[in-house]
Amino acid sequence: MGIIWTLIMGGVAGYIAGKLMNSEGSTVRNVLLGLGGGIVGSIVLRFVGVVGHGLIGGTLVSVVGACILIWLGRNIG
Repeated sequence: MGIIWTLIMGGVAGYIAGKLMNSEGSTVRNVLLGLGGGIVGSIVLRFVGVVGHGLIGGTLVSVVGACILIWLGRNIG
């Protein structure tokens, strides 16, 4: 059940980041952005001393990380 919950929250985080960054994408893309965003967000935010705990904290970290990934994709590609 943990993997399913992670995929759902990854999709939610990717969807929110896509809306914030005006980036439309498929459900699969949103899930991947959310999951990758969780990794990127936790690494980047630890450098500034911020750690997300719980459901809301983890989702916010994933959204921030997904926004960073969208921004990088726009500027590199």
